[in-house]
Amino acid sequence: MADKKEPVVLKVGELIERDEIGRGIVRIDAKTMQKIGVREGDVIEVSAKRSTGVIAARSYPRDIGLDIARMDGVTRKNIGVSIGENVKISAAEVKEAKKVVIAPAQKGIKLQMNADPLKNTLFMRPFSKGDKLRALPVVKNRGDDMFPSEDIFSEFFGGSPFMGLGLPKNFEFVVVNTTPSGIVRITENTELEVKSEAVEIEEREIPTITYEDIGGLHEAADKIREMVELPLRHPELFTKLGIDPPKGVLLYGPPGSGKTLLAKAVANESGANFYSIAGPEIMNKFYGQSEENLRQKFDEAQQNAPAIIFIDEIDSIAPKREEVTGEVERRVVSQLLTLMDGLKSRGKVIVIAATNRPDALDPALRRGGRFDREIEIGVPDQKGRLEILQIHTRNMPLSKNVDLKKLASITYGYVGADLEAIAKEAAMSALRRNLPGISWKKSEELPEDVLEKLQVTKDDFNNALKMVEPSAMREVMVEVPNVRWKDVGGLEDVKQLLKEVVEWPLT
Repeated sequence: MADKKEPVVLKVGELIERDEIGRGIVRIDAKTMQKIGVREGDVIEVSAKRSTGVIAARSYPRDIGLDIARMDGVTRKNIGVSIGENVKISAAEVKEAKKVVIAPAQKGIKLQMNADPLKNTLFMRPFSKGDKLRALPVVKNRGDDMFPSEDIFSEFFGGSPFMGLGLPKNFEFVVVNTTPSGIVRITENTELEVKSEAVEIEEREIPTITYEDIGGLHEAADKIREMVELPLRHPELFTKLGIDPPKGVLLYGPPGSGKTLLAKAVANESGANFYSIAGPEIMNKFYGQSEENLRQKFDEAQQNAPAIIFIDEIDSIAPKREEVTGEVERRVVSQLLTLMDGLKSRGKVIVIAATNRPDALDPALRRGGRFDREIEIGVPDQKGRLEILQIHTRNMPLSKNVDLKKLASITYGYVGADLEAIAKEAAMSALRRNLPGISWKKSEELPEDVLEKLQVTKDDFNNALKMVEPSAMREVMVEVPNVRWKDVGGLEDVKQLLKEVVEWPLT
């Protein structure tokens, strides 16, 4: 590439549109593209702790002039950055891959699949050795001219004939080797080899949970990032202000609302070591052993700082001392208070706890200096439910009659775990519908036409709704409905009575 221009330094942001996640794109504004000499659709190099290639896309209108590069969590971890950090952007020298070897990123998974459908899906995707990637296409339609129109991304992110490879949600591959080295992309002439099992290669650990994998919790995620990532990355800010960094964050909300998932995402995105403590597992029948279990976890975290200690179901090990009858519970609460007060790596070790019964906790834990901030993880609204459904159906071969917006509007009271269960149950309904054409013999490969018929339809989701009950309906919650009198047919006398008794006094 002649006269390669100097790289531009931008601040990292997260992708907003769910359909763009996992497709290997980075959104930058037109001014940045002009500076580095690229156009939309060109391959650019993003560099931090390491480099990789991605496809340039136009920035969102709100980001114009803000010097932001928006990328998904997989790309961020591929180059070793987190949201808010700086990254270098430059035009890439991309080569045609002669051979690419990829393997499942997760150990313990044995994969059996034809390489051709995956090759089609990853067609023209830029990457380099050591990258992790998801099997999602960059473009909707392929042709001889890769980017035939000026607005190339009008064809991006639609339904693709290469979707529905039968892979689990968020399934990731790792690029074991490429020939030649550097940034490459798959073309018609590339030989793709798919290893059946994970392969040991020299690379850093990349998490499976990112902020984009969490729907409907943007406000809570921003609050917890402020409380957790800032002290871990820049403790000097608190030293300058003459205050101690936050020590603990308490997440509370109904079961299945995403408390544990959010804590894991924060730990993964911040690059901190993650130590999980399940409340009931700490308790032990032997005298002093419960307290020792707690001390071991805290000592291990401090020795491997920066670290995040996550205590799930904290109400089971730290109830109000005046309301418990057992001596063990009182000693565990006292030990936890002592450990939190005695954290030596202030700012480098953060304690995150989760509970759905905050009022059952010992009040001494909820004062400042221990759990400095309490964040409610509530039941998602309609927009949040849509985001969650988009996440859980991301790799699902959906029929054209599936309307996720409509589904989100009728799933009032469903938390994230309920919506995930709906997606899984809908997929199982589609599978049961196609069982007659499926052979039960393990040695026989399924015919291509059987796999092509596997589509999740509107009826499958309707069946799933009958199977999954909204767990949050038992909670006290308010969401203003948009049902009008005209939407209710008949019952004129009843409607008039309700207007007179309820509506008129309020208006």
